[in-house]
Amino acid sequence: QVELVESGGGSVQAGGSLRLSCAPSHNMYSTNCMGWFRQAPGKEREGVASIYTRSGGTIYADSVKGRFTISQDTADKSVYLQMNSLKSEDTAMYYCAAALWTCTWPIVPSSFTDWGQGTQVTVSS
Repeated sequence: QVELVESGGGSVQAGGSLRLSCAPSHNMYSTNCMGWFRQAPGKEREGVASIYTRSGGTIYADSVKGRFTISQDTADKSVYLQMNSLKSEDTAMYYCAAALWTCTWPIVPSSFTDWGQGTQVTVSS
C-alpha cells in the first residue's frame, strides 16, 4: 500500500492558477498509473487527469483539457497537477491516487487502489 500526501490547494480567483503536488511516502515501483480526482459537495468523485508512470503518457477529462497539465518527477515519483484558467466549477476537494494496473478511459475511481487525504481548491468568480 502506498501513502500519498497532497499539497498546494487554496483559494484563487477565476482565471488564476494553482499547482497541486502529490508525494508518495513508500515505494512506488508497482504503480503503473497515477491520477488526480476531484469531488465537489453533493457530487460524485470525478477523474480529472492520469499519467502512465513508465511512459509519461497522459489522459484528461474533457472538462479540464487544455487548462490542466499532469506531470511527474521520475526521480522521487511525485505527481503534479498544474491548473490554469481556473473556473468556479473547478471548486472541489482534489485527491491524488495510485493504480497498480494501467490507466483507463474514462478515469474511474475503481481503477485506483491508494488515495491521499485530499487538498481543497476554491475558485471564486
